[in-house]
Amino acid sequence: MENTKRARKEKSRIRPSGETYVEPKDLLSGLERVREAARRDSQIQFTSLFHHITVDLLRESYQRLNPKAAPGVDDVTWAEYGNGLESRLPDLHDRVHNGHYRAKPSKRTYVPKDDGKQRPIGIAALEDKIVQHAVVQLLMQIYEEEFLGFSYGFRPGRSVHNALDAIWVGMTRRKVNWILDADVRNFFGELDHKWLLKFLEHRVGDPRILRLIKKWLRAGISEEGEWSRTVVGTPQGAVISPMLANIYLHYVLDLWVDQWRKKCAKGEVIIVRYADDFVIGFQYREDAERLQKELEERMQQFGLEMNSEKTRLIEFGRFAIENCAKRGEGKPETFDFLGFTHICAKTWKDGYFTVKRKSISKRLRRKVKEVGEKLNKMRHAPVPDQGKWLRSVIQGFFNLN
Repeated sequence: MENTKRARKEKSRIRPSGETYVEPKDLLSGLERVREAARRDSQIQFTSLFHHITVDLLRESYQRLNPKAAPGVDDVTWAEYGNGLESRLPDLHDRVHNGHYRAKPSKRTYVPKDDGKQRPIGIAALEDKIVQHAVVQLLMQIYEEEFLGFSYGFRPGRSVHNALDAIWVGMTRRKVNWILDADVRNFFGELDHKWLLKFLEHRVGDPRILRLIKKWLRAGISEEGEWSRTVVGTPQGAVISPMLANIYLHYVLDLWVDQWRKKCAKGEVIIVRYADDFVIGFQYREDAERLQKELEERMQQFGLEMNSEKTRLIEFGRFAIENCAKRGEGKPETFDFLGFTHICAKTWKDGYFTVKRKSISKRLRRKVKEVGEKLNKMRHAPVPDQGKWLRSVIQGFFNLN
């Protein structure tokens, strides 16, 4: 009861510019009604959601965007759109509701990966970001009541820290002796639109919301001024993409694994998923090999493929150190997850099994280089300011290691 009262109160947040933004009570209560309906009935299909996309929700969505994010094909920044915001938002609201809103293609750019390759990123236009964020807020009310506990990526109140902690707890307190270090090949680029829409229709029956999502999926990509059509995938970097990815994998992976470990596994099975990255732990190798084979078949049914070069089944757990020593194999294999290498180890004091983690070597070298470049740019700043920034970087590093 107390939580409900607190949620209904007006919330204030400080924007980077210093002003305070207050969330309207009506906005909160409208979204909460959707959340409560989803909580009461896990089978309900929501046929009337579109009216929740109000000027207030669009304003809230604009306020929550990253003010420093790069502009899309419209070349409009967050600050520029904010000039005359109160006249722009009603116009955007009218276009969304009367069907005149048109999604713009995502601007293709690339960021370096740890393996030296380039990861394609899609940057949406500013108005597309606003409307996508508003739809995410609606979908979140429904799917936060449905998503399973081992899904951590891009969900409120959950973080990389939580996922890493879940791995540690699962490995040290459950009977886990084998790890399936899984990798889905080009997930965001191969996500099947037809299957995604079918999954959405289980809970979302409002055709206007579905049409909006179709517009974003089909808007295409603009790279160096050239437009290309998209028939599969969702741009990595788009505001709507993490939610769509979680919905897709909820039906393709999460529900399936959850049922598999209850009905098919002979021993304990744990799973931790963060977006399209996940690891699965097993008590018995027999279960691990069986699930790995069936997982490959499951993914293929929905247009996805496991990356055979990066997907590995390794011995990992409280007996791995002794077993590898008996076989003369040295130390157990390690696995990488969410930027960290996970290592079988023992506590220094009493020799109990634990999981040690350290930053992936390539990522650590890149981070050290970035810190050096940042400090070089800050060399004329006051020494206390430099120290404060560097302390925050170091503290963040030790919090995760």
